[in-house]
Amino acid sequence: MTNQAPYIGRFAPSPSGPLHMGSLVCALASYLDARSHNGTWLVRMEDIDPPREQAGAADLILSCLQKHGLQWDDSDVMFQSTRAQAYNQTLSSLRESALIYPCRCTRKRLNTLNGRYDGYCKAHPATSPAALRLDLEGAKAKGVPLQQAFCDGLQGEQYEDLAQQGDFVIHRKDGLFAYQLAVVVDDIAQNITHVVRGSDLLDTTARQRALMQLLGHQPPQYSHIPVLVDANGNKLSKQNHAPAVEFDTPTHNLIDALTLLGFHTAALTPATSTSSILHWAIPRWANVATTLQGRLSL
Repeated sequence: MTNQAPYIGRFAPSPSGPLHMGSLVCALASYLDARSHNGTWLVRMEDIDPPREQAGAADLILSCLQKHGLQWDDSDVMFQSTRAQAYNQTLSSLRESALIYPCRCTRKRLNTLNGRYDGYCKAHPATSPAALRLDLEGAKAKGVPLQQAFCDGLQGEQYEDLAQQGDFVIHRKDGLFAYQLAVVVDDIAQNITHVVRGSDLLDTTARQRALMQLLGHQPPQYSHIPVLVDANGNKLSKQNHAPAVEFDTPTHNLIDALTLLGFHTAALTPATSTSSILHWAIPRWANVATTLQGRLSL
């Protein structure tokens, strides 16, 4: 009998604006999954893209989570903006192993490649400023499968051949760390075992799995919940000016979010406390989650 690692999950918003209903639904699903497994739930702030960030949004997000009873377990929230040393150490290790290379390709050139990078800069060394790409053939030589197959907790069997996409960027030309690098380094640092997030991130998973395997770690179990869309079928997002969640109606918001996830909430009223609502939802989550299987949007 093998010992299973304790469940550690996380919610990792970017502070590009306050929480909207779509992000509250995602946070709630992540929280319920962790609590239903008697697990640890962490919050990480993905603030590595300053041009997209909104001043004060991180504090608003954290306050909103607490207002809705979604209290994380670690007293210190990880901010990616403080993690440059860890990211640079990983880049240095990959560079020493000849697993990354600089790329100076312009957006115009990349747009002609139909989504698959052709490795041009691998054969034509670039000078600064340049992005850094992960050498997939080098990763393959280290034992990382480029044919990534995994079973998503909600979306089922997934398969992606990374060679069809080509070497991907892990450090941007503008000097910022790419999401793919930061999220993997931080999932490793926090010993994340389970990731519950929106289905819009499903297509990033194979790359993250490959990079994590290259760094010598077992990828977490991923479950991608359907994203909330508007009447036109567009994902609810800060970029699409989705309205912020109202702070003064937390129980009403929780009931709405649970209803969107598929809970039968007739027994709940806004007069119920947030803690009582969450306590009611936790043991029911596993059954509700089965109704989300295979769905990409709500």
